[in-house]
Formats: sequence, C-alpha cells, structure tokens
Amino acid sequence: MEFKEKKRCLFLGLPLTFTTYTITEELVTIDQGFLSRKEDDCYMYKIQDVTLTTSFLERIVGLGTIICNTGDVTHPKLELTHIKNARAIKDFILQQSEDQRLKRRTLNTQNIGAMPDHDCEMHDDCGMPHMY
Repeated sequence: MEFKEKKRCLFLGLPLTFTTYTITEELVTIDQGFLSRKEDDCYMYKIQDVTLTTSFLERIVGLGTIICNTGDVTHPKLELTHIKNARAIKDFILQQSEDQRLKRRTLNTQNIGAMPDHDCEMHDDCGMPHMY
C-alpha cells in the first residue's frame, strides 16, 4: 500500500504548494520545492511515535497534520502538514513502523525512566545499582 498526498493550503484545502508526501511500507519521503528541489527520507522503523493534530480550520476543510517523532538524525520531528486522509495515514504509519521494527528486529530504545530491578542492591549515596 502507498499513500501520496500534497501539502495543502488551509484556504479551501487546495494543493497550492510544492510539497508532496509519499508514504510506503518502508519509507516516508518528503519532496519540497519548485525551482530548487529537496527530498528527505525517513525509514519506517525509525518512527517511534505518531500524533495526529487537527486545528479548527483543518477540520473545516477535511485536513490534518501528522507529527512523527523519530530516531532519524535529520528529522527527529517529521511533520506531514495539512494533508487529506490524515487519520488513515497516521494509522498506516503507526502500524508499518511497528511492523518494520519487528521485521528488522530493531528495538525502540527510548529511556522512559523505568524503575530499577528490586532484586539488586542499591548504592546508599547515589541510588545506582552495584556492579559486581
């Protein structure tokens, strides 16, 4: 499956910009520009979290903005701005990012402040576990 959407203006939701988003099972690609072109890619397995936002004006014209938090160096926060089918694309990205991580056997290694193991003894001064 592949989605191809153009960034749209909030005025009537028309695609009057020169930005195209292509979302495939393995890759998110952003093509920007008219005279000078720029193409950026992010592999799905690097996408860690996906958020859908819809402002009041976006809802009126049937658009949404997808924000992908990634482990990518060039785009730690990837935004697909003012696009149609935003909910379906968000769900697709979320599912494909998980599928690609499982396929590549890649773990999401974000530190979310997990508590230390209760079986280990802790240092009295700093709260760090003893290394034996």
